[in-house]
Amino acid sequence: MRVCVIGTGYVGLVTGVCLAHIGHQVVCVDNNEEKVKLMQSGQSPIFEPGLSDLMQIAIQNHNIQFTTDLAAGVTHGEILFIAVGTPPLPNGGSDTRYVEAVARGIGEYLNGDYKVIVNKSTVPIGSGDWVRMLVLDGVAERQKALVSAGGGTATELKADFDVVSNPEFLREGSAVYDTFNPDRIVLGSNSPKAIGMMKDLYAPIVSREYAEDKSLSSVSTLVTDLSSAEMVKYAANAFLATKISFINEVANICDRVGADVTQVAKGIGLDSRIGGKFLQAGIGWGGSCFPKDVSALIHTADDYGYEAQLLKATVSVNQRQRLIAVEKLQQTLKILKGKTIGLLGMTFKPNTDDMRDAPALDLIEQLHRLGAKIKAYDPLVSQSGMRHSLSNVNVETDPERLADGCDALVLVTEWQQFRTLNYSQMAELMNSAILIDGRNFLDQQALEAAGFRYLGVGC
Repeated sequence: MRVCVIGTGYVGLVTGVCLAHIGHQVVCVDNNEEKVKLMQSGQSPIFEPGLSDLMQIAIQNHNIQFTTDLAAGVTHGEILFIAVGTPPLPNGGSDTRYVEAVARGIGEYLNGDYKVIVNKSTVPIGSGDWVRMLVLDGVAERQKALVSAGGGTATELKADFDVVSNPEFLREGSAVYDTFNPDRIVLGSNSPKAIGMMKDLYAPIVSREYAEDKSLSSVSTLVTDLSSAEMVKYAANAFLATKISFINEVANICDRVGADVTQVAKGIGLDSRIGGKFLQAGIGWGGSCFPKDVSALIHTADDYGYEAQLLKATVSVNQRQRLIAVEKLQQTLKILKGKTIGLLGMTFKPNTDDMRDAPALDLIEQLHRLGAKIKAYDPLVSQSGMRHSLSNVNVETDPERLADGCDALVLVTEWQQFRTLNYSQMAELMNSAILIDGRNFLDQQALEAAGFRYLGVGC
């Protein structure tokens, strides 16, 4: 099928590349010329495991193109994905100006052929009808321009399209895997024709043709109305965020009563009604999805006169949890002013270079406020030279340089390679060998054998 993906962030680029890999003809559109040139050369502007290789294969097979020309993309695509950013506003709502601009732009370039316009961006509930209105506004604007240019006469433009909500459930760091191995596909629309085309688009993925385990049953596909599909994405992320905040609340109680939250999590996770996923206590969740989506759902509830108290508590617990490492540092080092603290990891999760709303940023801000000197090492950030929001941090190029002269280390991101660092050597380089494991990720016995005083979260 012919596909156009508008927006090449994490969701758009992964979607476009993976659809090209399974044989569709894809045009990716972005208004950033430098970014488009980079992608045309075969380089990915984001780090995502497996993405660059698939992207280069798709280019070699002539299954994918990158352009700044929205008109060309709209003309090419039978299915048009809107995958632009919807960043959070100060009031907790979503900034939908980019979606609005794209929807109007699509309307201006419709040529009469039937199109399926897909909301892939996480948009406020009810946006399906809003996008339809904006597309029709774009059609009307073009009609007006044609009439004006033709001296008052012009052939009436036809706009034959349907809007589908197709929320994404991709995890940064495993987005390619998640695309080919989804738990479910959700399609929201009242149009049988549009749903039929979307099912054809995803047929190779639904049948597990590209799955890691091809013996699994076909992927569940939920067909629902637009608003329900939009709500599924928000509700899923809000539930997972709540689950993490819950186990962090339990961890804080464990710290006070002498229980081990890792054992508690195993115990409750064995209950099939609960499950063990997202029960890892630590210093809280971050990234581009959980904070934005939970806040947007709270904002939507407020708009409709309902106070989402549980979701507000989820956010409150998470904000407090981000600074639990500072409390533990104060308990062990007492005064932090004049001390040097090293952060192991900066991104909000491993296998990504994304620092949006990362807990590390709150740690850095608080430690700086308390007068500490801050050093950090991250496998991707240190290599890339990124310095976003890191003006108060010395970013080191290896773990040994990080440890040198530190009074304590804090594990912030659970990068797999952090399990096998030379902790004995690092301990010798430190003023005092203290490690706060903010993810309960490392082997306590191994760290203590290496000379560290080890402190976890809730254990």
